[in-house]
Amino acid sequence: MPTLFHAPNSRSSSIVSLIDDLGADIDIREVTIPRMDGSGAADPQNPHPDRKVPVLVDGGETIHERGAIILYLTDKYPAAGLGPVVGAPGRGAYLSWLSYYQGVMEPLFMLKIAGVSHPVLTSSLRDFDTMTGHLANALSAQPYLLGAEYSAADLLCSSPFHWMPDMLPASAAVRDWVARCADRPALKRTAARDSAALGAA
Repeated sequence: MPTLFHAPNSRSSSIVSLIDDLGADIDIREVTIPRMDGSGAADPQNPHPDRKVPVLVDGGETIHERGAIILYLTDKYPAAGLGPVVGAPGRGAYLSWLSYYQGVMEPLFMLKIAGVSHPVLTSSLRDFDTMTGHLANALSAQPYLLGAEYSAADLLCSSPFHWMPDMLPASAAVRDWVARCADRPALKRTAARDSAALGAA
């Protein structure tokens, strides 16, 4: 059985929600990680090379980075319809949004939090407002990034706004999209699971 290594209330929470939505039979094993407040510690049982989460082990495959795990799982469980398979319409947009999140969105969130700006960064990543503008443009005429239906790209790209609602832009299209994504039952069940796990710790 595949195993996801997960730390409650962390980046891996979105993968727990994805597993729920996929209806996949995947073991979820909780590990500890160092937290920003100084609590926690690296878990020697965690197979991630940097002892971070998430990491998925499936037989001889070890997959880390959320975009890669999401692509791997939506390809492995295509019946759930959470990601266009190879050859299906929307596959290119799906791959683009997963890569955009990993390569542009998350770095821009971290740079904004750190208050760091430099021409080398803006020439490559542009800036936070440009990024949220791309989201607003994509969502101005459709409810989700790929069109009428929710996909795992929405799960990934909306995830930082759930943690940091003060970073939401003024765009009603983006705000409404984040609210739609947050209202999914799988996300609510994951939040309840994580709260229970942290409460028991």
